[in-house]
Amino acid sequence: MAGALLLVGLALVSCGGAAGDEAKGKVRVVYHDDAIAPKNRHAVEVVRRSRVLEQAADWVTTSLALPHDMVVEVTDKVPPGVEDAVTQPDGRTIYVPPAFLTELQGVATDVAKSVERPAVFSQDEYNADDLTALATRFVFGHELGHALQRQFMLANLGLEEDAADGFASFSTVNEAGPAPSLAAALLFDELARKEGGTTLEGLSSDHPVTQARVFSFLCHLEGSDPKKYEGPLVGAGYLPKTRAPLCPQAWAMLDYGWWTQLRPHFAAAFRDEGDKKQDEARTHLIAETKAFAENLDKLRTGR
Repeated sequence: MAGALLLVGLALVSCGGAAGDEAKGKVRVVYHDDAIAPKNRHAVEVVRRSRVLEQAADWVTTSLALPHDMVVEVTDKVPPGVEDAVTQPDGRTIYVPPAFLTELQGVATDVAKSVERPAVFSQDEYNADDLTALATRFVFGHELGHALQRQFMLANLGLEEDAADGFASFSTVNEAGPAPSLAAALLFDELARKEGGTTLEGLSSDHPVTQARVFSFLCHLEGSDPKKYEGPLVGAGYLPKTRAPLCPQAWAMLDYGWWTQLRPHFAAAFRDEGDKKQDEARTHLIAETKAFAENLDKLRTGR
């Protein structure tokens, strides 16, 4: 019987490849120049020059062992009904419509003209083009969150859209700094104002209400380094003082959660670094949870 099982095991290995072989899926960004409407070419060129899509794609390719290739299609030829960035159900294709990038740039133009520059941004980078590229980096992080959940079949304890927003924060704060989160918050806030009041469709959507998402983006950013961001975000009035005390523990949980979800899928070359980051995130979460517990009574009573 043992011999028969051994033969079956050998047969399975010979059919499926050597045991322990690492998946080698890659993320490719493809700009379909012949399928980009003239009115959308400037926004696409802004994003292409910034390389925000390529930077995020390269991190996934080098850090994770994807089971399948992933293609990011920048094209106006999208499936019916697609109006913004979207990930296909199998996690192998992400569409980034140039028309959506043009819409983002229009919102970024309004923000740059009407919203006072947050201290996190330098004077040189607070303009429509840079805000467009930075917000695109965050939005693309959201779509990568969808794609990774689907390719790896990650266990999800809540709405997939919340988890995708979480990956956008996790990946940009850790890999690109504060600017993408803040740019996305500014543009989404402007979009929310343009949308007007909440509607039945908005409240019943699988996406959280836009304004609520804005404060989550800001909360995770502030919580990642309260000493650095409390002044520019809370003191300046972007993040309410009632929310800010919850953010360090919220960020620590998000950071540890994503490192833990991804840990079984680290690429061999990234495994040591990734394991270290996950261990550090766990230690940080324990410390923040302890600090949160010690201050909970004060937070509840407002004293």
